[in-house]
Amino acid sequence: MTHLLKKEKNYSYIEAGEGTPIIVLHGLMGGLSNFDSVTNYFSSNGYKIIIPELPIYTKSLLKTNVKSFANYLHDFIEFKGYSEVILLGNSLGGHIGLYHTKLYPEKVKALIITGSSGLYESAMGGGYTKRSDYEVIKKKAQDVFYDPKVATKEIVDEVYETVNDRNKLIKTLAIAKSAIRHNMAKDLPNMHTPTCIIWGKNDNVTPPEVAEEFNELLPNSDLFWIDKCGHAPMMEHQEEFNKVLNDWLQSKGF
Repeated sequence: MTHLLKKEKNYSYIEAGEGTPIIVLHGLMGGLSNFDSVTNYFSSNGYKIIIPELPIYTKSLLKTNVKSFANYLHDFIEFKGYSEVILLGNSLGGHIGLYHTKLYPEKVKALIITGSSGLYESAMGGGYTKRSDYEVIKKKAQDVFYDPKVATKEIVDEVYETVNDRNKLIKTLAIAKSAIRHNMAKDLPNMHTPTCIIWGKNDNVTPPEVAEEFNELLPNSDLFWIDKCGHAPMMEHQEEFNKVLNDWLQSKGF
C-alpha cells in the first residue's frame, strides 16, 4: 500500500485511516516510507496516521534546530485542528517529539520514542569526512541495523546523496550540534506524559543504556526491548514493533 503525499499550505504529509491521531516523526535521514508498516497497521486498527515531512533541509540555518522543529510540529497540529495527539518518533524524530511535549504537554496524549536522540548524541552527524566514498557510506548505513541487508541500495543511495549535498551536510551538522545543545536530561523528570520506549537491543547509534536512562528519568514510562534489532525497530522487526506498540496503546486505553 503506497500513500500519497498531501500538500496543503506549507505542509507536505501522508495521512491514512480514521480515529485517534498518531503523528509520526521521522529521523534525520529517514524517509516517510520507513514507517509504511506502522502506517498500514495502525490506519487499519482505529487510528489516523499522519506523517509530516519535517523541514530538516529547507529552513534557514538559524532555524535548523530541535526547538524550531518542535514549534513547526506545534504549528502543524494547530493547522490540522487537533486538540490532542499521540506522537511517535524515531531518532531525531523522537527528540523533536520529546521537546514538543516539554513545550506543549497539554497537546500530547502519549509519546512513543524509539532510538531517540535527546540524551546521547555522539553518533549523530559525525563520521562523514570520507563522504565521497560510497563504500564508507554504505557501511555507515548498514551499521544502523542489526541485519545489514535492511540497508537496501535505495537507502544507501539516499544517505550518499544527502551527505554529498553541501547544503544538506551543513544542516546535518547544525542539527547534530543542536541535538547536543538541547539535551533533555534535566527536563525529563518533569514530563509526566505516558511514554512508550521501544528499543533495539543491538542499537549502535543510541545504545541500550540510553533507553534505560530515558526510562529512569521519565516518571511515566514503559520500556520494551526488541532483540536482534538496531536503531530502527519499526523497519527491522515490523510485526513485533506494531504488536508491542498496539498492546501498550490498548493497555493505556488510547
